[in-house]
Amino acid sequence: PGCLQGLQARRGRGRVMADITGTLGLFFTLITLFVSSSTSFNAPTCKLWRKFQLNEMHEPGDVLLGGLFEVHYSSVFPKWTFTSEPHQPVCTGFDILGFRQAMTMAFAVQEINKNPDLLPNLTLGYRLYDNCGALVVGFSGALALASGQEEVIDLQGGCAGSPPVLGIVGDSLSTFTIASASVLGLYRKPMVSFFATCSCLTNRQRFPSFFRTIPSDAFQVRAMIQILKHFGWTWVGLLVSDDDYGLHVARSFQSDLAQSGQGCLAYLEVLPWDGDLSENRRIVHVIKESTARVLMMFAHEFHMIHLMEEVVRQEVTGLQWLASEAMTAAAVLQTPDFMPYLNGTLGIAIRRGEITGLRDFLLRIRPGQSSNNTSYDMVQQFWEYSFQCKFGASGSAEACTGDENIQQVDAEFLDVSNLRPEYNIYKAVYALAYALDDMLQCEPGRGPFSGGSCADIHKLEPWQFVHYLQHVNFTTTFGDQVSFDENGDVLPIYDIVNWQWLPNGRTEVQNVGEVKRSPSRGEELQIHEDKIFWNFESNKPPQSVCSESCPPGTRMSRKKGQPVCCFDCLPCSEGEISNTTDSMECTSCPEDFWSSPQRDHCVPKKTEFLSYHEPLGVCLTAASLLGTVISAVVLGIFIHHRSTPVVRANNSELSFLLLVSLKLCFLCSLLFIGRPRLWTCQLRHAAFGISFVLCVSCILVKTMVVLAVFRASKPGGGATLKWFGAMQQRGTVLGLTFVQAAICTAWLVSYSPEPHKNTQYYNYKIVYECVVGSPIGFSVLMGYIGLLAVLSFQLAFLARNLPDNFNEAKLITFSMLIFCAVWVAFVPAYINSPGKYADAVEVFAILASSFGLLVALFGPKCYIILLRPERNTKKAIMDRDTRK
Repeated sequence: PGCLQGLQARRGRGRVMADITGTLGLFFTLITLFVSSSTSFNAPTCKLWRKFQLNEMHEPGDVLLGGLFEVHYSSVFPKWTFTSEPHQPVCTGFDILGFRQAMTMAFAVQEINKNPDLLPNLTLGYRLYDNCGALVVGFSGALALASGQEEVIDLQGGCAGSPPVLGIVGDSLSTFTIASASVLGLYRKPMVSFFATCSCLTNRQRFPSFFRTIPSDAFQVRAMIQILKHFGWTWVGLLVSDDDYGLHVARSFQSDLAQSGQGCLAYLEVLPWDGDLSENRRIVHVIKESTARVLMMFAHEFHMIHLMEEVVRQEVTGLQWLASEAMTAAAVLQTPDFMPYLNGTLGIAIRRGEITGLRDFLLRIRPGQSSNNTSYDMVQQFWEYSFQCKFGASGSAEACTGDENIQQVDAEFLDVSNLRPEYNIYKAVYALAYALDDMLQCEPGRGPFSGGSCADIHKLEPWQFVHYLQHVNFTTTFGDQVSFDENGDVLPIYDIVNWQWLPNGRTEVQNVGEVKRSPSRGEELQIHEDKIFWNFESNKPPQSVCSESCPPGTRMSRKKGQPVCCFDCLPCSEGEISNTTDSMECTSCPEDFWSSPQRDHCVPKKTEFLSYHEPLGVCLTAASLLGTVISAVVLGIFIHHRSTPVVRANNSELSFLLLVSLKLCFLCSLLFIGRPRLWTCQLRHAAFGISFVLCVSCILVKTMVVLAVFRASKPGGGATLKWFGAMQQRGTVLGLTFVQAAICTAWLVSYSPEPHKNTQYYNYKIVYECVVGSPIGFSVLMGYIGLLAVLSFQLAFLARNLPDNFNEAKLITFSMLIFCAVWVAFVPAYINSPGKYADAVEVFAILASSFGLLVALFGPKCYIILLRPERNTKKAIMDRDTRK
């Protein structure tokens, strides 16, 4: 009995009373309360067969309020039969805190009666019943409060007048409340619970007149989820009791957790009612093997005692316990055996309030003699329990005098520093009082009912009082606003507490924050982490996740067959990023950007083109300038020695023009180096094509002149030279060059080359290049140069062995062989070279062919002019021919 006394079963939420005794008792109660009449059907009166005896406390008043409290937490039901006089259940196990709750209601009624501003000229009374921890007793008490226990009722008088009680405060347990509110709701009798939290009671169609001053489990679940979110706990275990309270919580938690996306349940275990050792051993094994470090409890104290005994046996440490409000005040768990494991527990607790004057009221409690108007059965039972005496005792039993020192009772009874359920009772009584006060202040013609009518206290319909209760709105002296939403739920607020085991062996429940919902700000969570004790070596909150968070640069990949909180972190692909933690998808970077090495942000792509600042560009630029300088030097040498035979041979004017064209060929290669722009893209191929055609045209005319001179040396061939005079040579060169200029003009006008950002070669960088615009135009330009080069090569090859001491045809043959070889090799190399290397290949081909022509055509002549001047005479040139 001593252990059971500490269990405080009233703090549970949904105990199912399924034993056969309770069922028969409920059935018998309905019969005794509603089936009566020992007279005929038409008799003017009816009476109860008998009263259902209940522990009560009664104070008269103009209007009565009812109350249901668990003053005893256990009942013994005798064996009932329908053939014998039934016996009343015996209530056992006095609950001193349950009695304090009943006294709190008595105090609130007394305080209201003393308040001149609230219900003036009207005295409130009360009738309080004890549910004895049994559904049948609580249900009987609710029906007795609603219908009264008058033995004889005059049927001719009808049912008009004030109801037996205006409203009922209670019951404590969800299952008891569900049973009572289901019936009372049929008649719209208001019921305001201070402790029933089952979310099922929010159903307004099923419970149209139910209200409560404690938040529902739905808000408690959301509050728990907010705590999990605050500390980053996404992988948690859940323990629930096998009743309305636990099963509704389990459903709500699974649903809300899935919708919030803030976490997952590692396991969900239902605690056995009978404390089955093997089942508790299995549950503890599941807890021990799980990787979840956070464990939530939505159960009753007597469930958790058996489980904690197994936890101690298996020495399961390293867990962060989260307690529901039903468990937070469980003093039976705060023992030296359990606290090494439960130390640091966080919990949701009913809002603590201060009730000024309650302690003085409790100190003034004295047992009195019951009368017709006043009953103090509960006070006498409290007195006998506290002082271990008996009123009217005889024999060896110690007799109660009623003058015992009440300050010697259990210190917990007089400790009003941590009022939580009592504060809810206090608010419930005041809610009924304020609703009644609003109803009494109604002005006829301006009332809320049909025709502007008001409710009459002498002919009050229960649904009228429900209307006023629904719209009640006041603020307690502690500063909390009390009002009900459309479902009868109060504005929710919970304290967040932390169990701290002190060195002296005492456990302190420390307030460390609060969670509430207000009409203006919604749901708010405040936690003072500096006040929290963590039962870990680091004294920091633990980590409880199935998988570590995926850092930026990775994405989450669900593990098949496991909850959403269990995943792998896969790196983002190239060109994709994720810049948030636990990203589900990687996003692609814009076209001109690429992913950083860490894949957490986009960076501008590197741009690539043949630059003047890189080694390749520097080398090609130097070669181009070198060729230009050499061409200028050779041109200077030829101009200085323009009167010598070597220079004058085979039209010196074409030689000068050829050197100028080579100089342009070297310079045009510079247009291929540097960032492509519109004008460089348009000019580079035009300049290249015209310069090379001019060069090759000069060579072609030179070759044709050599052949013409040889034919003129034969009999009858003199007429040939008239077609190769100076004017004809110039005209031929200009005509061939004009054709190339026309091709370039048509190309630029129709499909002009332009700069282009190419992202096809590389994903991570942009290649700046000049697109040719029209492949046909580019092909015609290159084909025309090739045609002239091949023609020059063929003619020079035919004239290579002509008798001449200085036959330029050999030099032209060799130079054109180099030219053709370079450009034949250029085509496949150009096609297979990406980006800037294509430009480099083209520049190399230009420089190689230009150097080949310069060296092959002008190298031997410069050698004679500069190093063998004796051979630079007409006689030297002609002598060799004569000898041959």
